[in-house]
Amino acid sequence: MQRNCILIAALCLVGLSLAQVASAQDAKVAGSWDLSAPGRDGNIATQTLTLQQDGAKLTGTLKGQRGEAPVTGTLSGSNISFSVTRTTPNGDVKIDYTGTVSGDAMKGTLTVMGNNVEWTAKRTAGGGSGN
Repeated sequence: MQRNCILIAALCLVGLSLAQVASAQDAKVAGSWDLSAPGRDGNIATQTLTLQQDGAKLTGTLKGQRGEAPVTGTLSGSNISFSVTRTTPNGDVKIDYTGTVSGDAMKGTLTVMGNNVEWTAKRTAGGGSGN
């Protein structure tokens, strides 16, 4: 009887451990996203964010009115962070994005030249799978 109780307890611990590992997996963000944020004039600008994912490492491009720029970043669970450096007539400008992923949507804050702005992104049709 005691042996059965120990066996059941051990199986429960294994099951809980596996559930915790599954919930700690990184979100799936590879693919194409429509990323929107207010521009300097206050109007919402939408750009195409294309991401490749290798575990927690992110690479890709951000393409908008000002051309295309490389993206590098990381993912931890549902937390995402990435950076883009744009070349402007006044020199290079680095934009840091942080946020969270929830299925086919992302939202967060971008920081550029000391200013913080909210951003959102939605996976494009055919842009990959969130699960």
